[in-house]
Amino acid sequence: MAKKARKQQPGGTPATVALTTAGTAFTVHAYDHDPSAPSYGEEAAEALGVSADRVFKTLVAEVDGELVVAVVPVAGSLDLKALASAVGGKRAAMADPAAAERTTGYVRGGISPLGQRRRLRTVLDASAGSHATICVSAGRRGLEVELSPADLATLTGASLAPIGRA
Repeated sequence: MAKKARKQQPGGTPATVALTTAGTAFTVHAYDHDPSAPSYGEEAAEALGVSADRVFKTLVAEVDGELVVAVVPVAGSLDLKALASAVGGKRAAMADPAAAERTTGYVRGGISPLGQRRRLRTVLDASAGSHATICVSAGRRGLEVELSPADLATLTGASLAPIGRA
């Protein structure tokens, strides 16, 4: 049974505060998160009634010892080699979850590319550019923010590169 999405007023997380402060157009979508859901991103896509190629997950990887944020569609996975290449590195691996949480200030499954405790270099999958708007975590499980890919790239300083795999 599909979960019912509900609209929520902006505010409340560092991500939504950053968007409001920047004067960026966005919509917050809240839904009831199921702790037993196998995939946070696929759960969000289903709950919001949005195609999984428009919902993007925020992953933290380590490239040559530096933490880097990768934002890719939930319908696919992160290509670590492509991420390393996109930031001029040689090796990439998924970051330790505790290090990702400490550095971003968010919990796993709720890491947003926006409003992080420490701004990390960010790469947004190039497929984002084919959509007028995309959804990313708003900073907690069960909360997504919808905005234009161009605004997301501007606010995070992200570069666009083909880092996702279908």
